[in-house]
Formats: sequence, structure tokens, C-alpha cells
Amino acid sequence: MTNPFEYAPAPESRSIVDIKPSYGLFVNGEFTEGHGTSFKTISPATEEVLAEIAEADEADVDAAVKAARKAYEKVWGPMSGRERAKYLYRIARIIQERSRELAVLESIDNGKPIKESRDVDVPTVAAHFFYYAGWADKLAYAGRGTDPRPLGVAGQIIPWNFPLLMLAWKIAPALACGNTVVLKPAETTPLTALLFAEICQQADLPPGVVNIVTGAGATGQALVSHPDVDKVAFTGSTDVGKAIARAVAGTEKRVTLELGGKAANVVFDDAPLDQAVEGIVNGIFFNQGHVCCAGSRLLVQESVADELLAKLKRRMSTLRVGDPLDKNTDIGAINSAEQLAKIRELSEIGEAEGAGRWSPACDLPETGFWFPPTLFTGVSQAHRIAREEIFGPVLSVLTFRTPSEAVEKANNTPYGLSAGVWTEKGSRILSMANQLRAGVVWANTFNKFDPTSPFGGFKESGYGREGGRHGLEAYLK
Repeated sequence: MTNPFEYAPAPESRSIVDIKPSYGLFVNGEFTEGHGTSFKTISPATEEVLAEIAEADEADVDAAVKAARKAYEKVWGPMSGRERAKYLYRIARIIQERSRELAVLESIDNGKPIKESRDVDVPTVAAHFFYYAGWADKLAYAGRGTDPRPLGVAGQIIPWNFPLLMLAWKIAPALACGNTVVLKPAETTPLTALLFAEICQQADLPPGVVNIVTGAGATGQALVSHPDVDKVAFTGSTDVGKAIARAVAGTEKRVTLELGGKAANVVFDDAPLDQAVEGIVNGIFFNQGHVCCAGSRLLVQESVADELLAKLKRRMSTLRVGDPLDKNTDIGAINSAEQLAKIRELSEIGEAEGAGRWSPACDLPETGFWFPPTLFTGVSQAHRIAREEIFGPVLSVLTFRTPSEAVEKANNTPYGLSAGVWTEKGSRILSMANQLRAGVVWANTFNKFDPTSPFGGFKESGYGREGGRHGLEAYLK
């Protein structure tokens, strides 16, 4: 199919962002050099080096935890919820004021399209701080007793797929409840977390309330195992989540884990197919498929499978892959060479196991890390691409005949983070939602998030909830 419209490039200017040559750690309200070595963060779209980043060692993590403990005991813990709320509101407003800067930096460092970071990530980040600012003086009504108390120091580790949004999911409820924070961003996407540190300074947040230590796995390990951390919150891979659970076993640390997923997007024969196609595309190609709750398994009723696939392929042919800073781009760069290698490997395994692979014709840039939107047909539940989390723009298509078969196939996974149901029958939506073993079930939509709504999974997708009133429970005694 030829596209009747040719889109001229519409790049967002990089000039709004001032990326420094090197960054230190943010400890006790100040940027410090750190004792460890440094590493480079690169642009996944161009492979250019963006900045040198300090790698925190155990001594740096210890200094950050001590600063957080002091701030908790002397300032933030004793402070009234009403006063804490003022700081959170201030942070939320500064995020809105600097939203364009944050969006551009996120797209440069992460590779996601600017229209997603601009229209989804950053507005939702501000909304989380506004929402939890409203809770700060109302914790007695959160369902944790009339006088709920904060836990103390929270050690938080976030992934590279939504660097700023995951930061907000972790930091906003922790601060609202009176805890202080030591946060470790992913090593491939530290820049927006470090810009958030500047926002904390701009908001006059008391020193030590938020500390940011950059680094890789060893830094995260030092944070998780630090004896003066009261709470560990982690979003990332299931394997690392299991290691964290083992590390804190036998201690008094509280833990929440938000891990992998292999969500089923279930389309019945009475579904509005054009609407479903948009939901399928949003479910798996949003953020290059770098979404733990991505709808990576499409379960479609046999009687409409051919019609739906034809519509889906037509829609996929219109997706634009390329420069993340171009406002016309639908699919940006894969976050790293390592992730691209994993996506390629599992896609080749899918072909080798007999599934039919299809991608629309699209020109990929010569530099950077890129993968075309891809779907596999003829997939069985035994295929690795139907069982393992690919974490890329790859969709596995399976069929079913009856609702009970759909439920059985959807639940046939070690994960249980999310699911989608597409049908015009409200009773069927409720019946399916009741049977699907998933923390979030979307009805006739997908990948919709709101700070007032809890998010989390079952089975190997982790435990605990983030967002909403439920998100406060993880940070209160």
C-alpha cells in the first residue's frame, strides 16, 4: 500500500536541553563526584556519547543512605503532611514548566518518540506528583489506621523503559508518606533522573530527602543490601526481582516488585475491529514494545482472525520508524545494543520454530539500534516467542474458538501483569476480567494509565501495587 501523504521531517529542537559533559551523584542536596569509576550514556538513535556518568560504589551508596536517614529523622519525617504537600506541589509545577526540556532529554537518552515523552510520559509524571501531594495530609484516610507512620529510608531501583515516569511512580508516594529516598536509575538512561535532581534543588527540597546514585547492577546491589534501608522498591526483570527477594529474605525490609509480563490482548468476534486494531498497535508498538505490560500476545477469535490480521497489517504499514525527535515518528530506537540483540535472537527462534514472520517495508536508519514492527502468525503456546518476554516491537498471534479457551490460553503464562479484552458485551468483559489472572485488565482499550489507579501483577510479574490509594500502603507502617 502506498502512502498518499509524504511527511516532511518535523524535528524537535535539541537546543532546549543543556547536556553537561559529565554528571556526578546527587547526595544530600548537592552534586558530588563519587568514588567509583564512570561510564558513558549514549543516544540509542545515533550512538553518540551524551555524557560521562559517575558510577556509585558502596561508600557512595552509604553516604546517600546516611543523608536520607538524617533528613528522615530531622526534617522530613517530623514535618506535617500539609508542609510536605507544598514541596510535592512545587515539584509538580516545575515539571510542568520544564516539560519540553524533560521530554526532549527523555527521547534523546531513551530513544522513544518525542510525541510519547511529550504527550504521555511527562504529563503523567506531573500528575503523579499532584495526586500524591493531595494525599500527604490525608494519610489517616488511606486505610492504614488513623495514625499511619512512614517506613523510613526507601531504596528504589528503576528501569530504562520509562525512566522519568518510573521515578515519579516511586518517589511521589514515598515522599507523600514521609519517607526519604535513595534512587538508582538504569545505567542506560540516567539523564532525566539527574535533571530531576536539579528540579529538587529548584523546589528547595530539604537536603537528603531525595538522593540519586547512578550506576549498574553493583550499585543497585549495594543499595538493596544496605542495612539502613527500610524499604526496597524495584521495577525491572523477573530474574533481578527474584535476586532482590532472596537478598532481603530474613530481614525486616519491606519490598515491592514490579517485574516482567507477557500480556494477552483478547479480541472477540463482536469487537469493533478498527478500534481493536488501534488498541493492538498501542499495546505492542508503544515505546518500541519496551513495556512490561505490553500486549505481546494477540488472542483473536478464529471467525474474525483473517479480517483482523488484514486490517492490522494495513495499519502497521503506516507506522513511521525513525528519529525519536521527529514529531511524525511512531516507533523510535531500541534502547541498547544488548536489547536489540535479544529481540533479534528471539525473533529468529520464532522463525526457526515454524511461526510466520511479517514486517511492513520500512527503511531503518544506518546508525543506531532499530527493529521494524513485526508480527508472527501460526504461533502455538509452546513457542518461545509466546512464552518469553521479548520486550520489543514483536507481536505473537494466536487464535481461539470459545471464551473458556481464550481464558485458558491467556492464563497459560508464568506472568500476570496485564490483559486486554475487546468485545461489545459488557457482561463478557466482566466475566473475562474475573477469570483472567492479571493485575490490570483493560476493556476495549490498552496501555492507559492514571495516577489514581493501582498497577501491579501476580505470579512472576511481582507483588505490591503502585498508583492510587493502594500505592501508599507500600510506604506506610
